[in-house]
Amino acid sequence: MTEPHDSRDREASSRASYLLDGRRVRVSDLLRHGLLKEGETLAFMRRRLGDTYKATVTGKGWLRLENGEEVRSPSRAAAIAVGGGSFDGWHAWTLDDGRTLDQLRQELLDSSVSQITDRDDEDSSAEPSVSATERHILLRRAAQQAESGEPVSVSVQDLLGWWGASGRGTVNERIEADLANHGLTTSPNFDKVPLATTVQLVRETLEKDLEEALDEPLALHLKTVPPADEVAPETGLTIGTLPSALGHGVVSVKPTATFEEAITLMTLHDFSQLPVLTGPYNLRGAVSWKSIARARHADPEASFSQAVMDAREVRYDHDLIDVLPILAESDFVLVRDQHNKIAGIVTAADVAQAYGDLASHFLLIGEMDRRLRQIIAGTFTFEEVSALCDPNTERLASFGDMTVGDYQRVLENPACWEQLGWPLDRKVFAAWLGEVRKIRNNVMHFNSSDPLPKADVDKIRNLNRLLRDYGE
Repeated sequence: MTEPHDSRDREASSRASYLLDGRRVRVSDLLRHGLLKEGETLAFMRRRLGDTYKATVTGKGWLRLENGEEVRSPSRAAAIAVGGGSFDGWHAWTLDDGRTLDQLRQELLDSSVSQITDRDDEDSSAEPSVSATERHILLRRAAQQAESGEPVSVSVQDLLGWWGASGRGTVNERIEADLANHGLTTSPNFDKVPLATTVQLVRETLEKDLEEALDEPLALHLKTVPPADEVAPETGLTIGTLPSALGHGVVSVKPTATFEEAITLMTLHDFSQLPVLTGPYNLRGAVSWKSIARARHADPEASFSQAVMDAREVRYDHDLIDVLPILAESDFVLVRDQHNKIAGIVTAADVAQAYGDLASHFLLIGEMDRRLRQIIAGTFTFEEVSALCDPNTERLASFGDMTVGDYQRVLENPACWEQLGWPLDRKVFAAWLGEVRKIRNNVMHFNSSDPLPKADVDKIRNLNRLLRDYGE
């Protein structure tokens, strides 16, 4: 029997949505959609050196090199063909007609956009104002501007909004995949800086353009960097996510400064230390109240240089947890940005505040969980609760095994709500609890490295206040 047209259309539209939302396009996708053929030959030409490498598309969508090795990643295939190095394989490998794999990738994405229906856009997890189609157009334009040397600048917060997100976390992998499908990345890395930071959408290349890299001696590229699609996403707090790490530059003095200059700046800015720089990239050390006092105590006629001490420095994308021992020893570190410029300073107090904010979220969530459990345990029998939450398994052995989802199932039940006797609207309360459950899961599963938005904190605080008022 012939499949109905609307069924086939829905299936095609679903496949298109999948390609456009959170998965990196692979060579096998190009093969499956008829943009490549099994046995087709690709060329990687190093024009200025006169070298050409060949690869054949296999039936499973991998690239078979001239030595017989088969590789899934075009970038990995290019590096192996040359004998080492780091290349953008999507732009390196070309067909006989001169088109690159990236151009085929864009054809596939454009075709997928044309298959997206209005209903798919409405059902998208993104905000209504940014549909999958509109996001594709934004990224396509950003890729064109990056190619012309005029990259799009956007705040991290606004960038997240393209995917309907207000904070980073599980959405990060979708964002990175969609950016990569358009040959883009962010500078600095959007996941390692504060939400208010402005990032640029730039070409997903290495430190130099492909042609420049190809002209250099092979010895400079012997260390092969794994392609982006083979690198596992990093997780955890980085030092760049702290507000003081990447601000609007740092207040500093030169090595030729006087004690009076340093003391005046530190007093006016309420600083405990001050970096000593000969330029935005050249760190000579730092002075602090302690180092100034020590130098003058040892020699009342001491010069300013005698108060300058060594200063530790880290990159903005350095894991915060690895910096803690340095902060315990030095009280502060200076932070270099993506351009290697000294861009900020992080103190032990900054880190204490960051972890304090995170701890306060756990305390709020803990209070909510405890109060909900006490209210339910004091109102219903365990048999009533388990029948609503998990009647077919033995997951729940006591009230202590209940999740926030279980609390929601009990309290949204009309009979249970009536038994509770609260003069409140059941549906509104259940919906609020559902929103808080999502916030709670993000925090408890460490899905985001960002502090909770004030609106989310207020939702939990207000729920706790209600539980205190009605649960006593």
